[in-house]
Amino acid sequence: MSFVEYGDTIKDGDTAIVFLGHESMFPVKVQHGTVTQTKYGVIRHSTDLIGKKYGSKVTCSKGGWVFILHPTPELWTMNLPHRTQILYSTDISIITMMLELKPGSIVCESGTGSGSLSHALIRTVAPTGHLYTVEFHQQRAEKAREEFREHGVEHLVTVTNQDVCKNGFGVSNIADAVFLDIPSPWEAIGHAKSALKAEGGRICSFSPCIEQVQRTCLAMEEYGFTEINTLEILLRVYNVRTISLQIPDLGKAAEDNSSIGFDSNNPSHQASPCADLQQGTVQFKSGVPLREVVGHTGYLTFATKS
Repeated sequence: MSFVEYGDTIKDGDTAIVFLGHESMFPVKVQHGTVTQTKYGVIRHSTDLIGKKYGSKVTCSKGGWVFILHPTPELWTMNLPHRTQILYSTDISIITMMLELKPGSIVCESGTGSGSLSHALIRTVAPTGHLYTVEFHQQRAEKAREEFREHGVEHLVTVTNQDVCKNGFGVSNIADAVFLDIPSPWEAIGHAKSALKAEGGRICSFSPCIEQVQRTCLAMEEYGFTEINTLEILLRVYNVRTISLQIPDLGKAAEDNSSIGFDSNNPSHQASPCADLQQGTVQFKSGVPLREVVGHTGYLTFATKS
């Protein structure tokens, strides 16, 4: 199993996603002889998972059922164990596009955190690219290495435990893009410039506060970055549902029909749709925004090394 190379069958040692519903799913490490408890009953890894195809419908001990899904960066973002605040798919998608990433790209990242963005970056640059990710916290760095190894992507990523603001990324003049998600990104702009290739490399900084953005933009200008641009991504979700509305009184239209020879004794006129529209309600599909939506998450500042 790998997050970048998809397999058909579930194997011992794989990470799989147990899908109970769109709002209920969780990751599980498949191990021979292990069981997983769900609200629908027990899942026995040896008999219910190992050897089955990904996407299979598995019946639990209480008679309920779940689906077992192959992990992807998107599913991992929704289910990973949180060690820090994470980036979600809304921001990840624009970061990947604006940094102009593709297979073969070299990317530097700090900090690694819970690895949400890291998994998406690895899949984007695979199979010939590489991610150099720096994490200040030693335990988080070790946990990230362990997850990358379990997910079959350790050959595509190098995890370093150090302070990027003091020691940089450990590479020079090779990166196509740099991503910063640290409390004081302006202190790492010089190291980011050193890590980027000679010209044309892209940088992105994620910050929740506008004061951080201001200081970062000033540092980018000081180090000669161009095309500095800050944006904010807001997600607005709609619920599609069936609603009923009262049909307005079209009495005037009915009078007009009478004036042009409407014959109430004619059966065809009695079945006229116009007659049915004069009373009752009509149902149709409508998109209604959620009452509560996720608001501000952070500002994304992009720039280019000239």
